[in-house]
Amino acid sequence: MAATGTRSWWGWGWTEAALSDDECRQLAGVLPGGEHLGDPAPIPRLAELELPAPRVAVPAPFADWCSTDRSDRAGHTYGKAFRDVVRALAGDLAAAPDFVAHPSTEAQIGELLDWAGEHRIAVLPYGGGSSVVGGVEYRGSAHAGAVSLDVSRLDRVLEIDPVAQAARIQAGALGPVLEDQLRPHGYTLRHFPQSFEFSTLGGWLATRSGGHYAMGGTHIDDFVESMRVLTPAGISESRRLPASGAGPSPDRLFLGSEGILGVITEAWLRIQRRPEQRASAAVLFADFDDALHALRAIAQSGLVLANCRLLDHGEARFSGAGDGSRAVLVLGAESAGAPVAGTLAEAVELAKAGGGALEDRERGAVGSWRSAFLRMPYVRDGLARVGAVVETFETACTWDVAVELCAKVRETVAAEVAAVCGTPGVVNCRVTHVYPDGPAPYFTVLAAGRPGAQLAQWDQIKRAASEALARHGGTITHHHAVGRDHRPWYDRQRPEPFAAALRAAKRTLDPHGVLNPGVLID
Repeated sequence: MAATGTRSWWGWGWTEAALSDDECRQLAGVLPGGEHLGDPAPIPRLAELELPAPRVAVPAPFADWCSTDRSDRAGHTYGKAFRDVVRALAGDLAAAPDFVAHPSTEAQIGELLDWAGEHRIAVLPYGGGSSVVGGVEYRGSAHAGAVSLDVSRLDRVLEIDPVAQAARIQAGALGPVLEDQLRPHGYTLRHFPQSFEFSTLGGWLATRSGGHYAMGGTHIDDFVESMRVLTPAGISESRRLPASGAGPSPDRLFLGSEGILGVITEAWLRIQRRPEQRASAAVLFADFDDALHALRAIAQSGLVLANCRLLDHGEARFSGAGDGSRAVLVLGAESAGAPVAGTLAEAVELAKAGGGALEDRERGAVGSWRSAFLRMPYVRDGLARVGAVVETFETACTWDVAVELCAKVRETVAAEVAAVCGTPGVVNCRVTHVYPDGPAPYFTVLAAGRPGAQLAQWDQIKRAASEALARHGGTITHHHAVGRDHRPWYDRQRPEPFAAALRAAKRTLDPHGVLNPGVLID
């Protein structure tokens, strides 16, 4: 069922689930140097904060579905990255949109885009606002104003095709809302990113979201049959087909386009029967490199697992999946009908052959990791309140460089943390997704920062991390998207002929340059 509560305007998730002041203090105590951190910063009272005066007024024809409400503007100012949370806690809402649009029809979106193009108003497509890379924030000055375009009222499963097992779904559907509509029919989209509760189908498509599942169909790309996109130049709607060799794929143009080419309004997606068979296990490794080699053997075995997630010693301890003495490989298999015990057993044997030992406790590490995974964003926000620097970054690389990348990135970032924060921090690594040709390592940074300097500290650490990823053969992002924060490294990573083609597409589809300016291209 879709959860209910009060969405936090300043941090992650539900206000009711945020950590208490005492919990924040307790967490600070376990950080290296945490004894020097202060009391939790108070959460600003929204009524007492200054928001910039709107530069443009809501046009009269839009009055019924556009808002200048203080909480609406504040809640749509930033995404949910660490630097967003720190700025919100400091009461910095200088980037607030002039108003927030809540269209319930495509026609209203079209009217807004026409008006914005005529008056040179930036339009920032907004789904659930869970971006952690500056994807929904206006940072420019070249436009006469900025509007946040919240599509969450377009949230219906419009049609289900049980013969082809596909569904036509509006792009504003949040994860739980979408699943609640598929469940009575016995189906699931089976796409569960960590932000599942607070992100939308359109956001997943626009950022090429990666789901919880570590192997097989995990990226939203894998589920797309066709897409409907409203651009300032007209509607682009691809044909619904299982596959086509007819030229470059129209859908591929918009998947990952991060709102710069058009507003995704709906898509046909492959759905599947809900899993009924599940099995899981945890395998422990004394050496993280041995675990990586075992992970490669599993990834190249032909097995398809729902979970194949490796936690290094520190990450296992941090998540409660271990005591820090060993790395933990969390394995899981599931199926809508076929038995899965054999698949899991094969994966366990491959892991044991690589030097692992099956965990004794029944589902101990598995259950602990899952709980910590869902709770982590709230923990980050709580630590931010006491002045800590807590954030993550992720990548993907080929297997031939994986061992060195994981080691060198941890080493480089740990040195930068110590230099920037004046005390050693913690840099953990886990592998979230695996492919036959490489893994997707994901890093967590925890350090005692200085209240008031956290943004500058994190920005310096992030630069060092991003340079290390590029130097050792990793991508700037595996599933967090590019946004504005990753632009310098994305610009270096993409081929220049492709960049020229993307600029040409932008000029054609968004001739006035109003859609999400500053993302992907200038």
